[in-house]
Amino acid sequence: MFRMLKRKKPLKIGLALGGGGARGLAHIPVLEALDDCGLRPSVIAGTSMGAIIGALYASGLSGREIRERVSRPFISKKDTWRDIVARKSDVLKLVSAFAAEFPHGGLVSTRGFIAYLFSEIKKQTFEELEIPLVAIAADFWSAEQVTFERGKLFPALQASMAVPGVFAPVQAGGRVLVDGGVVNQVPYDLLLKRADFTIAVDVSSARGRGRNEIPGAVESVLEAFNIMQTAALTAKMKYSKPDIYLRPDIQGVRIFDFGKLDEVFRQAAPAASRLRRQLKELALTK
Repeated sequence: MFRMLKRKKPLKIGLALGGGGARGLAHIPVLEALDDCGLRPSVIAGTSMGAIIGALYASGLSGREIRERVSRPFISKKDTWRDIVARKSDVLKLVSAFAAEFPHGGLVSTRGFIAYLFSEIKKQTFEELEIPLVAIAADFWSAEQVTFERGKLFPALQASMAVPGVFAPVQAGGRVLVDGGVVNQVPYDLLLKRADFTIAVDVSSARGRGRNEIPGAVESVLEAFNIMQTAALTAKMKYSKPDIYLRPDIQGVRIFDFGKLDEVFRQAAPAASRLRRQLKELALTK
């Protein structure tokens, strides 16, 4: 049952983008679907990679422009040597961004990755964004949800995607902050009172039923983290649900498989098409 849709005032759409590392690239086809339908969210809430993609979108980029931006440094099977040479600078910048720094509490810092993605965007604060954004992080010591929607943008995004044990925690406001997925994987609940209609996109890993191989050490930690997130989201969905819930069926893509972006886009396409159909059926398209 959808909430009230027929209103005299323009419908306020809330968009929640969940965390999932490389699987978070699946948010981009969803944004392209919204663009195709002529719809623009009134507010966005994002966790981890969802906060990164949400910030790019809130800064004024279209879904297509974000796709082009994140695709630039990656090499696909379709690329020729000329394509690779033309993008050499972006490839080197991304390699540098992910260079191991061994900061206290993690293997790499998120600073370089975020700086690369936003290097061509002049927005530095939440207040400068064209769409209000709420970024979710977690206080490591108090286990509390921490939300950012004012002040400097980059530290908030760093904190939101600081996967424990992989990316270094971020110190801000007297707190030690880590990935927001620890407390709120898909933060649609923060939008229920701020929007008339909510769309939530869950890019958590699909469980491999029937598999029986023993995972490696890093995969064990990350997938256990994903199980915890999925269980918490399932419990939350029993009490309140978004108006539209999308879960792209992303198979065979691990949290750091950013080189598989073409595969992520391909697998996310059915979910994007489903969103277009649902919005059309609800007469929300322009």
